[in-house]
Amino acid sequence: QVQLVESGGGLVQPGGSLRLSCAASGSLFGLNDMNWYRQAPGKQRELVADITSGGITNYADSVKGRFTISRDNAKNTVYLQMNSLKPEDTAVYYCYVRGRNWVGPWDYWGQGTQVTVSS
Repeated sequence: QVQLVESGGGLVQPGGSLRLSCAASGSLFGLNDMNWYRQAPGKQRELVADITSGGITNYADSVKGRFTISRDNAKNTVYLQMNSLKPEDTAVYYCYVRGRNWVGPWDYWGQGTQVTVSS
């Protein structure tokens, strides 16, 4: 089993910044990519950014240039630095991790953390 503990969400004004963290623990053998998704009310969950174990990153077009994903492999933690936040960034942000071990592929979701961008 894998446990994901997310933190850093909250209320911020437009143009502000937040930093999300997701610490993974448990059976992490074969951990590969770590991801951030988000889901706004009435919308489907969407990929925000992902990062491989080798540090290759990928971003949704809507956040390019404003968000930065990073990870600390020693701490099995992934971060999402969010700058120049907009009201449309309001959503529940989920950490999602994937890997592969001798049994096969595995993946886990975090519980989500609310980000609200409003004046």
